[in-house]
Amino acid sequence: MGFKGSDLPPLVTDDPPRVLIAGAGLGGLFLGILLERAGIPYAIFERTAEIRPIGAIMCLSPNILPAFEQLGLYEELMSFSKEAIDSTFYTDKLKVVGKNGAITADVVGYERILFARPELYDMLSIQIPKEKIFMSKKILSFQQNHEGVMLRFSDNTTIHGDILVGADGAHSAVRQQLYKTLEKQGLLPKADTKEMSRGYISLVGTTDALDPVKYPSVLKEDCDINYIIGDKKSPYTWCTFTVPGNKICWNVIIQLGIAEIADDQFRSSDWIPQQNQGMMDSIRHFKIPSGTLGDLFDVTPIERVSKVYFEDMLFETWHHGRTILIGDAAHKLLPSTGAGAVNAMQDAVILANCLYDIYPTSYENIKVALNDYKEERFVAVKDQYPQSYISAKIMYGHTLSERILRRVILNWLPESMKRKQLQKDTAYRPQANFLPLAPKRGTLDVIPQRPSMRAQREEEEAKRKVTAAVI
Repeated sequence: MGFKGSDLPPLVTDDPPRVLIAGAGLGGLFLGILLERAGIPYAIFERTAEIRPIGAIMCLSPNILPAFEQLGLYEELMSFSKEAIDSTFYTDKLKVVGKNGAITADVVGYERILFARPELYDMLSIQIPKEKIFMSKKILSFQQNHEGVMLRFSDNTTIHGDILVGADGAHSAVRQQLYKTLEKQGLLPKADTKEMSRGYISLVGTTDALDPVKYPSVLKEDCDINYIIGDKKSPYTWCTFTVPGNKICWNVIIQLGIAEIADDQFRSSDWIPQQNQGMMDSIRHFKIPSGTLGDLFDVTPIERVSKVYFEDMLFETWHHGRTILIGDAAHKLLPSTGAGAVNAMQDAVILANCLYDIYPTSYENIKVALNDYKEERFVAVKDQYPQSYISAKIMYGHTLSERILRRVILNWLPESMKRKQLQKDTAYRPQANFLPLAPKRGTLDVIPQRPSMRAQREEEEAKRKVTAAVI
């Protein structure tokens, strides 16, 4: 691959572009898997010595599952997942507020699935050859020009490539340096200088294997999903989800600005197990259908508990020169619909398609490819922000208007309207256009896949050669 101390690449080459990926999260790993299949050289650099994924629930929708099927990973994904058929909403006294059902798989082809996040990370990371992923490689700076891009790491090493992908999360170091440079040049939109908004914080964890006698819901084939909403004086919502292995993922969400306790938690900077334990002790009496949150806390190792912010921001600038942003580095959605991870992996699919079409590898062709990626993805992501806000209000909202909205949506909104919205939401499901497409599932008409320009050129060239041979 020539990633070790290589000279800068020539201005134009017939070789595929060399891609440097900053961040070994889900988006970076998924992109690496796609580039591996596309025959595009790449390397992944992670600033930490080890990734510790949040040990909580994660959701994937039909919008990304066909890409997993393409890659031959769908069956393994399903082995540690449960289907999300419906969910029940309760008051803090466990009185049912309403239920929310999912659109059936015979229409959309796939069910939404839920699982513990570390399971997915383990599955994806094992797909990356060991020699292509580098841990403890913190990027200090990068430089780019018409000849290439160079990364400089904290261990005083450097590396050259053709394209830099910032897949390093909501507080992306790649984005921060790129924006700093653009701001100095007067090229950064004012909107991209704002802070991300924070509406919620969350404590999440996954239990050890539970006794099915005490927790019979863990034996259900589909995921048992419960949302419990605190009373009018409380900023808390707490949720439980069953996952394979007789485990329960739990999530406690605090809405900021509702009560003093929420703002105290927001101001706390001690993101350590002891501080998390203190918060857990204060809410262990909260009721759940199988007992109390404390029952689950007692069978959850404290190192498997994390506190996270629910932030949201849609940045306008996703690329400049040879640098491109994907996932949370480009757009942070509220994690109310599972859209964050899904969009990061959709980004990876579309970016891989655009990189595959680069030929020959030149600065101009790279800029065209990165712009094509942004043009296709920006509109698709932007359309999801209103839906993520509404979903967050339904799931976690505590204001009077949010409580009214929740009851209306769960109990009085016609099923036909829910079905129409769900069909609209699941119609966009991009796949790698350089691989055989996954077989069509369900009756829903999905948005057509954009064909690969390179594949079309190669097919036309092959036909010309056959014709010439016949003549």
